[in-house]
Amino acid sequence: MIKAMSVALPFAKPLYVMTKPIGARCNLACSYCYYQEKEKLYPEIPRHFMSEELLEYFTKEYIQSQTMPQVLFTWHGGEPLMRSIDFYQKALAFQRKYGKGRIVDNCIQTNGTLLTDEWCRFFKENHWLVGVSIDGPQEFHDAYRCNQQGRPSFKEVMKGIELLERYGVEWNAMAVINRLNVEHPLEFYRFFKSIGCHYIQFTPIVERLVLKDGKKRLAHVNEGTNGVLTEYSITPTQWGSFLCTLFDEWIQKDVGDFFIQLFDATLANWIGEEPGVCSMSKSCGRAAIMEFNGDIYACDHFVFPEYRLGNIYRQSLVEMLYDKRQRDFGEAKWKFLPRQCKQCRFLFACNGECPKNRFSMTADGEKGLNYLCEGYSQFFHHVAPYMELMKAELLAGRPPANVMRLLNSTEIRNGL
Repeated sequence: MIKAMSVALPFAKPLYVMTKPIGARCNLACSYCYYQEKEKLYPEIPRHFMSEELLEYFTKEYIQSQTMPQVLFTWHGGEPLMRSIDFYQKALAFQRKYGKGRIVDNCIQTNGTLLTDEWCRFFKENHWLVGVSIDGPQEFHDAYRCNQQGRPSFKEVMKGIELLERYGVEWNAMAVINRLNVEHPLEFYRFFKSIGCHYIQFTPIVERLVLKDGKKRLAHVNEGTNGVLTEYSITPTQWGSFLCTLFDEWIQKDVGDFFIQLFDATLANWIGEEPGVCSMSKSCGRAAIMEFNGDIYACDHFVFPEYRLGNIYRQSLVEMLYDKRQRDFGEAKWKFLPRQCKQCRFLFACNGECPKNRFSMTADGEKGLNYLCEGYSQFFHHVAPYMELMKAELLAGRPPANVMRLLNSTEIRNGL
């Protein structure tokens, strides 16, 4: 039985579950992938394929759990294109069957190597948004993103992007910032501009390895300061320099033309709006994931047994996503911030960032500081005057892109 408190909460925000129809299975073997090891959670199941029965059950449950007219299905992996087009055609059929009166959208995250004419026609005809994982120019991308045989993947990804462009499919780039490309922010950014990518998301790699039962695995936040940083993880100072250098080019030339998720989220927090990305929000826990067998986990970066909420066949999505355990998970993002964070002038801008990265110690020895804090602090100090200018434009009902014209004003420029 669901408590009244749990039932009321879904009416405040849309319910969101990212779906993994092939689990962690992938045709690539990226060195830094945090999800590859999740395949080991289900050693007793040889085929990590979502059944048609579960697909229909989830579609019905997901749509009926929503209290808003818009419903977003997100297909993730692993590599979701390892499922056939037929699988996704069935998904669309179930969405039509159960989504009467709703606006149903779909987006899919792919490494791009399996894109074909047939896939691109399907995405175009059904208005899917495609996220493509690509880490910048070939030398950066191929350093860590190889296939199962150790061969580089950049050329195949670019062929896929060319097909998306040819068919007019809406797509954006999702890049990982690693120990290599973090040292080349302008080369990285200009590459995406050169291929006409106007929507760019990037995620800093911060992963630790711990030894458990004689085997290395990724650490999670409950393991405190234990673990050794992986060789591809970036440093806080690298992250700060990367963001500042890239921002300086963007603010001079590209505001309103090229959209960078982190910069948009920063501006949103600056004006007191929801940032649209969970890592920069005050609380989290509103974006769960469903594995191929119906298991629900608290977050894509918390797919550990400790964070398994249940299974969709045994509990409803509303029951799992709005019960006390998941609420506590989301509220802990703010509740357990160390004193240093709560006294920081830029707390509103990052809200402590992702909890998975909070394994450092504060200056006075308190646990829970975000590993990337120094880099974010450098970035926020650097962008503060520009954010204030864009905030003023927005509050006056004018586009923030006006900042580029304002920066050409001697008076404004001298005041920065």
